[in-house]
Amino acid sequence: MISYITKRLWQSGLLAFIMSLIVFLGMYVVGDPVEMLSEEDWTEQDKIELAIELGLDKPLHEQYLNFAGDIIQGDFGVSFVHNRPVLDLIVERLPATLEIAVLAMVIGLSIGIPLGIYSGIKNNSRGSRIISFFSTIGYSTPNFWQAILLIMVFAVFLKWLPASGRGLTNSMFGIEWAWLSLDGLKHMTLPAINLAIYKICMQQRLAKSGTQEILYQEYMTFARAKGITRNRIIRRHLLRNILIPIVTITGLEVGGLIAFSTVTETIFSWPGIGKLLLDSIHMVDRPVVVAYLILITLMFVFINFIVDVMYAFLDPRIRHQK
Repeated sequence: MISYITKRLWQSGLLAFIMSLIVFLGMYVVGDPVEMLSEEDWTEQDKIELAIELGLDKPLHEQYLNFAGDIIQGDFGVSFVHNRPVLDLIVERLPATLEIAVLAMVIGLSIGIPLGIYSGIKNNSRGSRIISFFSTIGYSTPNFWQAILLIMVFAVFLKWLPASGRGLTNSMFGIEWAWLSLDGLKHMTLPAINLAIYKICMQQRLAKSGTQEILYQEYMTFARAKGITRNRIIRRHLLRNILIPIVTITGLEVGGLIAFSTVTETIFSWPGIGKLLLDSIHMVDRPVVVAYLILITLMFVFINFIVDVMYAFLDPRIRHQK
């Protein structure tokens, strides 16, 4: 077990190094931060002084080594644009992204799995065909177009929900949360629904395929022959077995929601880390982009580890094999 953990840590470190190198070189090619930050009336001497202040006058390999050395010590640098520590910026924006990501995943699981089980059990019914039809539409609809439709219907025409911003927040444990106020919950609704629609459709398809695969297994037939109630069979036998592939996809999707919600956050002006990334790319804020992607890489590694543990919990065979 120790050798396995050591191997995973080594692989994670190698992955983080390669990722940081690729992103750092990519940001170097994309644009010059000095040109982005300089004013129109600046002289060449002003630009040179800014480059020296930002450490951009040094050779590229020296810039990267200094940056990597700081990261190893937990220092992700200072934002060129905001002139603040990068880690502070990310931590400040993270709660906003977590709010809509968690709400979207809860909606996706609570709606998608029951719909999938129903359509799997009632495979040839009209209700199952209707669910599959709308699932296909939701699965293939572009996220940005879907967001615009939600704004047009619920914010413009019906005027039920706000279209942008985070609304009022309340503090808990020193962190500002929108879900602690009614106004904040209203602002959360549309971006969370926009993220959740795809998750509902995906979970429905996963649950349906898993249900159809497991429904006619011998142990399911035996359970029905023993006279066990339908609800108990679904809860104790069917649900437990279809959760294994769902846990895998869900674990990765949670990371995806946190890491790549840039489109939704931009359209709804939601001040999360996705919007921070997009703004930083636009402004060539190199420390923020590199630090963000390194942290996301580490997050996915951690999520994969949690998924492995959940595997062992849901399927005793995996636990015994290990």
